[in-house]
Amino acid sequence: MFIFDNRIEIISPGHLPNNLAVEKILAGNSNIRNPILVSYIAKGLLPYKGIGSGIRRALDDWHKIEFIDDREGCLFTAIIQRITDKSSGKVAVSHREIALQQESSVKSSVKSSVKSSGKILKLLADSPNMTIPQLVKELRLNTRAVEKQLAKLQQDNQLKRIGPARGSHWQVN
Repeated sequence: MFIFDNRIEIISPGHLPNNLAVEKILAGNSNIRNPILVSYIAKGLLPYKGIGSGIRRALDDWHKIEFIDDREGCLFTAIIQRITDKSSGKVAVSHREIALQQESSVKSSVKSSVKSSGKILKLLADSPNMTIPQLVKELRLNTRAVEKQLAKLQQDNQLKRIGPARGSHWQVN
């Protein structure tokens, strides 16, 4: 991993498998490159969800990512473009990070959290079958922020998940 002022480069040894190309990855296809690592995930030894969805999730959060499959050099590279917040001069990896840098007080952060949880409750009351990725897209927050809000709302008994992991829905109390 190389971190520069204007970008972050992640270089992985080994090119993409023969049947996989950057275009296919951008379309949502994936292929297991490290079956040993995946076996640890499957056994629950590593805390990870969404096998094969990392690039898609990264692109959902930040569209300024370039992928290079260097077959000759036997490398796969991801280049994440960074932007600079002109008002503070700080470098950020995402638009969300710039927004967080500009929030200067704890008070505004608390207001933002309350505002987000209210929006989540309204969205789920209107569409109880909404998924977390749909909430992320609608609220323009990152996945972790939405998951934290959902957990807090469930802990406060304002929200409940009804049914199995797939095919369930939300109940707003």
